[in-house]
Amino acid sequence: MSETARVEVQQTGAQAPRRRWLLVTMSCLAGFLLTVVWSASFVDTTIGGTVTDTLLGEGAGERPIAGAVGGVVFAFVSGLAGTFTACNIAVFGAVAPLVSEGGQARRLLTPLGWLALGMVAVSALYGALVGAVGVAMPQFSTAQNVAGVLSARSVQSMVVFGVIGLAMLYLGLAAIGLVPDPFARAPRARLVFLGALIGGFLIGRPFPLFRHLFRHAAESGNPLYGAAAFTLQSLGNVVLMAVLFLLVARFGGGLRRWLQARPGRVAAVTAATLIVAGVFTFLYWDLRLLARREIIPWYPVAPWS
Repeated sequence: MSETARVEVQQTGAQAPRRRWLLVTMSCLAGFLLTVVWSASFVDTTIGGTVTDTLLGEGAGERPIAGAVGGVVFAFVSGLAGTFTACNIAVFGAVAPLVSEGGQARRLLTPLGWLALGMVAVSALYGALVGAVGVAMPQFSTAQNVAGVLSARSVQSMVVFGVIGLAMLYLGLAAIGLVPDPFARAPRARLVFLGALIGGFLIGRPFPLFRHLFRHAAESGNPLYGAAAFTLQSLGNVVLMAVLFLLVARFGGGLRRWLQARPGRVAAVTAATLIVAGVFTFLYWDLRLLARREIIPWYPVAPWS
C-alpha cells in the first residue's frame, strides 16, 4: 500500500482488504456485465409500470396527471416504482458500514438523514428549475432519437450520468485506500455527497414515469410544485432501500457478524458496490448509448436487452 493510501485508510478508521486490485477488477467486470444484460424496458415497463398501475390504476403512466395533489401522489408512487434500478446499488455502498454496526433504529436514522439531505437538496433545486423554465429544457422534448445523431436529451443524460458514474468509481477506490479520500475527515459530508449523486439521477433520467412527471411539472410553471414533486420522487425511489437497511441493521445479526469477521470486509463491500454502480452508470449511459445511436459501431448486449 502506498503511503498516501495508508494515511487515508488510517484517517477513515477502515482497514484495507487484501487483494484490492482483484476486488477492483472483479467489480469493474460485474459493472460491465450488468450493462450487457440490463433491460431498461423490463425494469421501466414490466416492473415500474406494473407497480404504478397497481397503486394508481391501469394506465396511470399515460393519462394526464390531475392537479398538484395528483402530481404529488404520482411523484411518490413513480419513485417507488423506480426502486429496482441499477442506480440504487449505490445506496448499499453508502450504508454498508452502518449495517455492520447495528444498533437502535433511531440512531441509524441519523446517517440516513444526511443521505436524504443531499438527495433532497439536488432534487428540490432541479424541480424548482423545471417548474420555472422546464418547457425549454432537453428532457421536455418528445422527439424520436435518430441514428447517428445525439439529441440534446441524450447529451444531457450522457454528461450527468457520466459524471455521477466517475464520481462513484472514485469513491469506491477511495474506500479501499487506492486514491485519496476527500471525505476522510468528514463522514457526514460523504453521506451528503452520495445523496446528492443519487438525487442527480433525476437530472438525466429518461425513466418514462419520471418524464411524465417532468412534463407535468414543467407545464405547471410552479417552482414550488416542481421542487415538492421531484423531492418526493427521489425519496420514493429509495424508501424501500431505507426500510430494508433498517431491518437488516436492526435484526440482521448474521450479516453483521459476517461483515465484522474479517478486517477490511466492510471497506471491500463499500468499494465493490460503489465501483459496480459507477462502472455500470458510466458505461451504460455513455458507451452503450453511443452504440444505440449508431455513433460507435458496437457494444455487446444480451438478446433480451
